[in-house]
Amino acid sequence: MGNIKFWKKGDIAASFGLFVNVLTDFLVMISLLIGVVGMPSEFVFKRIVPGFGFAVLLSGIIFAYFAYQLAKKTGRTDVTALPSGSSSPGIFLIVFVIMLPLYHQTQDAVFTTTVAVIWGFVEAAILFLGAFLGETIRKIVPRTVLLAALAGLAFVFLGMNPMLQSFEMPVVAFVALIIIFMNWLSKHPILKKIPTGLLLIVVGTAIAWIAGYQNPADVTEALKSFGFNPPMLHLNGLFDHFNAALPYLLTAVPLGLANYIFNLENVEAAAVSGDEYKTRDVMLANGFSTAIGGLCGNPFPVTVYVGHAGWKEVGAGLGYSIASSVAIFLLSIFSLMGLLLAIVPIAAIVPMLVFIAIVTGHQVVKESPKFEAPAIFVCFFPWVANWALVAVNNALSAAGMSVGDAAGQVSSVALHNAGLFYDGLVALGNGAPITSVLWGCIAVFTIRNTPIGGIIAALLASALTFIGAIHTSTIGLAQATAMPFVLGYLLIAAFLAYKLYVNKKDNIGPVTE
Repeated sequence: MGNIKFWKKGDIAASFGLFVNVLTDFLVMISLLIGVVGMPSEFVFKRIVPGFGFAVLLSGIIFAYFAYQLAKKTGRTDVTALPSGSSSPGIFLIVFVIMLPLYHQTQDAVFTTTVAVIWGFVEAAILFLGAFLGETIRKIVPRTVLLAALAGLAFVFLGMNPMLQSFEMPVVAFVALIIIFMNWLSKHPILKKIPTGLLLIVVGTAIAWIAGYQNPADVTEALKSFGFNPPMLHLNGLFDHFNAALPYLLTAVPLGLANYIFNLENVEAAAVSGDEYKTRDVMLANGFSTAIGGLCGNPFPVTVYVGHAGWKEVGAGLGYSIASSVAIFLLSIFSLMGLLLAIVPIAAIVPMLVFIAIVTGHQVVKESPKFEAPAIFVCFFPWVANWALVAVNNALSAAGMSVGDAAGQVSSVALHNAGLFYDGLVALGNGAPITSVLWGCIAVFTIRNTPIGGIIAALLASALTFIGAIHTSTIGLAQATAMPFVLGYLLIAAFLAYKLYVNKKDNIGPVTE
């Protein structure tokens, strides 16, 4: 069809924004592998980084193709491709649960990465299997819950961290924020002929260099890492290490489930914006891209990124998905991730992510029935706890400490006495993607006065807690720390069962407004 544009004005801002989002995760991943795990930088840049870039490129192109097919089928010119990128929780989990302990034991980068890749295959398998259940789950789980759980994630991880970064360089970021407010939130933009994304980059970069925030020496240093490292297949001995990977494979299940739910939420958010993608196709695309990336040496999964509604709002179409993923791929094969940030200040770009978080939150408020609004905030709690847990653990780690009872550790009792309920953070923060949806379901079905849905959600939560998929740091049956939560969920189910009995006895029907 001739009227399908592969590049629109809005694609400029969107490609910059999505690119920076993925690049931030990419840089975190590289710094963790080299700085925390201790892997040789040459190995990371030659083997893992190109594989990751290739996985992102694959998913970006596939999602653009899905958007093209949807535009062709519907005859619409306003279709926006799903954004794709890395799984942020996946990066931390794979690094700290698998690669850090394994590499410290073996000092073997190839062995460590291979075990992590096998772990990634298990997660991809969960997406493949779940692909055929996605539409059913979308029909069962209330739309308010799916959108609210996604908004919670967007608020803390897509909005909070960039806002904090903005307040570290206010001279640059405040200008970017007010341009965003005027051009994307207001109905009367300034400098209409210049794409807002480009305006942000140019103005922010100019202010940063004039104010002396950027250092020419950093550009010179970043150029030293330049080299050509195309993605290569790493199949030799891949499954020789399957036995070594077995103890770690169980931890792939909760993250696989979380990634699965995350994909569902994003597909639902796109549908609400008018772009109805097939859940099965999206799941299969992510599983396929993750698996191919794994064969090329990358253990980190790719997923649908949060923010479709925001990119649609700025007028993005198909092109931004390809442009951002091609840029990531080129940086990965030429090892030039650092060069971009040496030239363009992060504070000029991260305000775009704050905007995406705002739009994602606004979407759930706009699309949910007013009487279900309290459930939105219920869905936020696990994500806030998850964000705080990561922040506290990272802060303690930076200080050379951890939570425990041995030397060099601070006790959770001491933290509790200081007003930080660390045990509660661990319980509420672990499994946030799943817990957010389950508690949202319990709240919405209770508000609707349809207790049977709440009973099912509580019983499912009890079962997932029993196996250690939520509320605990590790997988394991009937852990001592998990059992009070198992009992708590069973009590919720019992109270809702009593409510079901009262409804039937008194002939009380569901609430619809």
